[in-house]
Amino acid sequence: MPLAGALRTVLAFPSTYSVGITSLGYQVVWATLAQRPDVDVRRLFTDQGDPAHRDLDLFGLSLSWELDGPVLLDLLERQRIPIWASERGDADPIVFGGGPVLTANPEPLAPFFDVVLLGDGELLLPAFVDALQECRQAPRPERLRRLAAVPGVYVPGLYAPRYGSDGRLLGIEPTAPGIPATVAKQTWRGNTLSHSTVITPEAAWPSIHMVEVVRSCPELCRFCLASYLTLPFRTPSLDDGLIPAVEKGLAATRRLGLLGASVTQHPQFGELLTWLDQDRFADTRVSVSSVRAATVTPELGRILARRGSRSLTIAIESGSERMRRLVNKKLEREEIFAAARYAKEGGLSGLKLYGMVGLPTEEDADVEATAELLLALRKATPGLRLSLGVSTFVPKAHTPFQWQGVRPEAEKRLKLLAKRLKPRGIELRPESYGWSVIQALLSRSDRRLAPVIAAARGRHDSLGGWKQAYRAVLAGEHEPAPSRSADTQLPPPPPWEEVIHTTWSPERVLPWQHLEGPLANNTLQHHAEQALRP
Repeated sequence: MPLAGALRTVLAFPSTYSVGITSLGYQVVWATLAQRPDVDVRRLFTDQGDPAHRDLDLFGLSLSWELDGPVLLDLLERQRIPIWASERGDADPIVFGGGPVLTANPEPLAPFFDVVLLGDGELLLPAFVDALQECRQAPRPERLRRLAAVPGVYVPGLYAPRYGSDGRLLGIEPTAPGIPATVAKQTWRGNTLSHSTVITPEAAWPSIHMVEVVRSCPELCRFCLASYLTLPFRTPSLDDGLIPAVEKGLAATRRLGLLGASVTQHPQFGELLTWLDQDRFADTRVSVSSVRAATVTPELGRILARRGSRSLTIAIESGSERMRRLVNKKLEREEIFAAARYAKEGGLSGLKLYGMVGLPTEEDADVEATAELLLALRKATPGLRLSLGVSTFVPKAHTPFQWQGVRPEAEKRLKLLAKRLKPRGIELRPESYGWSVIQALLSRSDRRLAPVIAAARGRHDSLGGWKQAYRAVLAGEHEPAPSRSADTQLPPPPPWEEVIHTTWSPERVLPWQHLEGPLANNTLQHHAEQALRP
C-alpha cells in the first residue's frame, strides 16, 4: 500500500495491453516501482490504463522498438503533459524513459524526455527514485541537476549539440559546470535475472510465465544490438536463480517461456532441461526463444516436444558461409543440418530460421546461397515444416556495424528469396524493407529528428507520412513547438540519404558518442575492420 505523499507515477507502454504486458522488461520496471511504498504507480497502454492520478510526479515509458517511439507524444497528450521537455514547468511531472532503444541512441527522442535511464534497471531505477525523493520539493531545474549526478541517468536538457557550418554534428556537451561530460550505461551483475510478475490470459502469449535464462550473448555477431549493448554475457545459477523463478511461476500457470538471446548457451541449460523432463511437469508447456544451432541436440528436441513445443527457432543470418564469417556467426553448414535433423528426430514438427539481407559486402550470390540452403534442408528433412523470417540489415548504435548504411539492394533481395522459396513450399516471412528504412532513420539520427517525429504525428503508421514530415521539416515548412522552445532552434536535419544509406567515416562524431556503452568506439572499429577485411 503506497504511503501518503508517495510519488504519483504512470508507467506507459507504447502499444496495447496484450503486447505491453507480455514485455518482460516492462513488467519488471512496473514491479520494481510497485513494490516501493513511496511510489504509487499506475499502468498506461494505448488501449487502456489503470485509474488515472489527478496530478503526476513521474511519467515513464518503456521502449524496446524504434518504431514505437512516436507513440510517446500521444501518451503525453493524454496525460496533458507538454510534449517538449523545455516547455514543462515545476507543476509538470518528470518524464523519463528506458529500454534498449533509448539506451542505444536516445537523441532522436531526447527533446521529449527530461530523463533517460541508460542500462539495466535493477540498480539504476531505485537509485533514480531515491535521488528524486531527496529533491522532489526543489524547483525543476534543481531536480534535473541532482538527477544528472546519478550514474546512468542522462538528462538531455543539460546537454547541447554543436553543429558545424556544413550541418555536421561536432559534439554533444554539458551546458553547465558539474554535469558529467559522458554518461555510462549501468550493468546489473547480480546472480539473478528477471521473470514474470504478471501472468494473464489477456497477454499476447496467454498465461505464460517468462524466465530470463541469459542476458546478452557471447557470440558477438557484428550487427547485433542484443549482444553488444548488453555485455557482458550473464547467467543466473540453476539452483539459486532459475529453478526458484520457474517454480514460482508454475504455481500459477502451466505455461513456461525461457527467454534470452541464446538460452542454450547457459552452462547449466542441459541440467535445466533434465529437471523439466520430470513427470511432475507432464502438463507443463515449455517454449524457448532463439537457440544457437550448434547447441541443438536430440535430447533438446525430445524434451521440448514432450513439453508441448512444436518448433525450434535458430538464427542463421545467411546461407552463405562467407557472410556468416563476415558477421562473426560461428556456425557451419553441417551444424544447421544437424539442428534440423535433431529437431525432427526429437518429435518437433517445425524449424524456424532467421536470416538477413543487405549486410555489408553482400552480393546476389550470397542471397542465392540462403535460398539453396533452405531448399537443401527441405530435401534432407522431409516432413519438417520450414519457415524463414528475413529482415533487412539496420545499423545499430554501439555495434561494429554502426557506421554502415542500409543498402537499397536489400529490397530486391527480399523479392529474390520470395521468388526462390515460396513456389517450393517454404514459408517466407519478410520484414518490410520500407519500415527497415524508417527504423534506421530512428536508430541513426540526432536531435534534429525530433521535429520530424512531431510532424509525423497522426501519420507515423505510413511510410509516406514519414517522408512527407521529413521533407516538410527539411524545407522549414513545419513549426513543431512554440518559438520559446529551444528545440525549434535546431538546424534542419541532414539529407535522408546521408542518415539512412551512407556509410559513415570512423572519424565522424556519432549522435550517441557522449553515451558510453560496454565497449569503446576504437574496440568496435577494430571488430568492424576484422569483419570487413578483404
